[in-house]
Amino acid sequence: MLRFFLCILSLLLLSSCGGNRALKIEQRSSEADGAFAFNARVAVKHEGERSSAGMRWVHGAGEDEILLLGPLGSVAARIRSNAQGVTLDAEGKHYAAQDVEVLTHRVLGWELPLSGLRYWVMAVPAEGRVAEVRRESNGQVGDLYQDGWRIHYSRYAGTAADSLPLRFVLQRDNLEIMVLIDEWEKQ
Repeated sequence: MLRFFLCILSLLLLSSCGGNRALKIEQRSSEADGAFAFNARVAVKHEGERSSAGMRWVHGAGEDEILLLGPLGSVAARIRSNAQGVTLDAEGKHYAAQDVEVLTHRVLGWELPLSGLRYWVMAVPAEGRVAEVRRESNGQVGDLYQDGWRIHYSRYAGTAADSLPLRFVLQRDNLEIMVLIDEWEKQ
């Protein structure tokens, strides 16, 4: 049994090494809404309840796919967003809407601010909307205020002003979302 387990583990490791074409990155792209992917852990506090999950987010031109992962890496929920709308698949159920904030509020009970979050994960304000930015002495964003959200950045991949964030917390009303990014990948 042990030999079988080690054989399977070796195959998984080899397949993950050979198929990964993404490059690890530490600094932002010069594009405001450029493609990215990352693996992270997310914790949510909402009205006294807490939950956490692993997360895989792939953002491309006009589309997003966010996977929320269970303890052993199984997909607990999948959110897909593109020009046609947004879908959320979880627990064998399929949900659809035109707006991710409306859909996540209906299904989860709280809003995932995806339209701003795709910028905020890069530590930049969303385009075309009023924002307040407080920078640290090295030029990195310490706090970003936009659309009623406070985003506090506490750790980056490097010390340069354009380094990618590794830890940040989004807060609004009685909702707090903490994101710990384990690995950024350039797409």
